Amino acid sequence: MPSFRDLLNEVKQSIREVDPEGAAGVRDRAVFLDVREADEYAQGAIPGALHIPRGYVELQVEGRLPDKSQPVVVYCAGGTRSAFAAKALQDLGYTDVVSMAGGFNKWKDEGREWVEPRTLDADQRNRYHRHLLLPEVGERGQQKLLESKVLLLGAGGLGSPAALYLAAAGVGTLGVIDMDVVDASNLQRQVLHNLDRVGERKVDSAKKTLTALNPDIDVVTYDTRLGADNVLHVIDGYDVIVDGTDNFPTRYLVNDASLVKRIPVVHGSIFRFEGQITVFAPYEGPCYRCLVPEPPPPELAPSCAEAGVLGVLPGIVGSMQAMEAIKLLLGLGDPLIGRLLAYDSLEASFRTFKVRRDPGCPACGESAGPIVIAEYDELCMPHVAAGAGTAAGA
Repeated sequence: MPSFRDLLNEVKQSIREVDPEGAAGVRDRAVFLDVREADEYAQGAIPGALHIPRGYVELQVEGRLPDKSQPVVVYCAGGTRSAFAAKALQDLGYTDVVSMAGGFNKWKDEGREWVEPRTLDADQRNRYHRHLLLPEVGERGQQKLLESKVLLLGAGGLGSPAALYLAAAGVGTLGVIDMDVVDASNLQRQVLHNLDRVGERKVDSAKKTLTALNPDIDVVTYDTRLGADNVLHVIDGYDVIVDGTDNFPTRYLVNDASLVKRIPVVHGSIFRFEGQITVFAPYEGPCYRCLVPEPPPPELAPSCAEAGVLGVLPGIVGSMQAMEAIKLLLGLGDPLIGRLLAYDSLEASFRTFKVRRDPGCPACGESAGPIVIAEYDELCMPHVAAGAGTAAGA
C-alpha cells in the first residue's frame, strides 16, 4: 500500500510548483487561493487571496472561480495541502494552476506583504450561514455587505421592506432619512412601525426595528428635510441609494446629486396595484431625467394618499429594490440598469422595458453643462403632495 509520502510525491510530479518569489511575480494577474482552515486564515493571509478551505475546494471552487483559464496560485501553510488542491483544480479543468512551495509560512518568513483579514465570528457565521453557502456570496461577499453603506430615502411603504431585508442581509450601515411621524394610517403598508409607535418619529421607530432585527448593523438617522442645502452632504459616502420617495421635487434633486457623487440609485414607485423598479447608474445607464424629463400632469400622477395603494404592493417592490441594491454591492447578476421592470399585481405579470440614455439630457447628456443642485418645488408645485421634498415614503 502506498504511504502518504508516496501519494504526495505522485501528486507533486503531476502539478507545477513555484516558490514565493515566483508567486509574487504573478500577483498582478493571478488569483491566489488560500486553502488553509478558517482559524489559520484569520491569523494572516496574502492580501486579496480567495479563501476556500481544502475540504471544500472541489465543492465551491467552480462557483467562486468560473474562469478556468485564469492563472491560479494555490497556497496553504507549508505546501502540502496546496499540492493536493492544485491537483484537484487540474482535474476539474483549470489550465493554469501552480502550488506555492513553502506556503504562507515561507512567504511570511521572507518578509513579503500579508494582512490579518477581517473574518466572521461564530454568531455571524450562524446568522449568515445561508449566504455563506452561496458560492456567489460566501464569506468574502458577506464581509463586503458588512462593510457597505446604503441610504434609504424614506421609512415608508417602500423603505420599510427594503430596510428590513437589507438589515437582515447584514448591510453594515443603513442611513434612513424621513421627517415624518408614524400615523395609524401608515401601518397598512409601512411594516417598520407598529401601533405602540404612533406619533413617534419614523426614523426613531425604524432604528428600533432594524437594530432589534440585526445588532451587527449601524443605523444612521436623518430626521430632516432633504434639500439642495444638505443633499450632497447626506448622500456622501454611501455606496447605493434606495429611493422610496413619493414626489417629483425630491426625485429630481436626488438624481442630480447622485450624478455629482456618482452613486447608483435604486428607484421604486407604486400606484394602486402597479409598481416599477429600475436602477440609475450615473453615466452608465439613463438617469431619472432621461426617463422623466419633466413632471407629468397632476391628474396622471396622483399620490398614494389620493389614489390609494394595496398594502402588500410596496412590500413586493421594496423587497425587489433591496435585491437590486445587494446585486450592486456584490457585483452579482444583471442589475436593472437601462431597464424598467413593471409589475402588475392584478395580472401577476412582469414586463421589462429597455430605457436608453438621452443624448440631450440636461443632466447626463453629451452636451450637459455643470450640474447645479437646486430646489424644484416650484417646477413641480402642482404635483406635490403634503410633505414635498422630505423624502417621505409612500
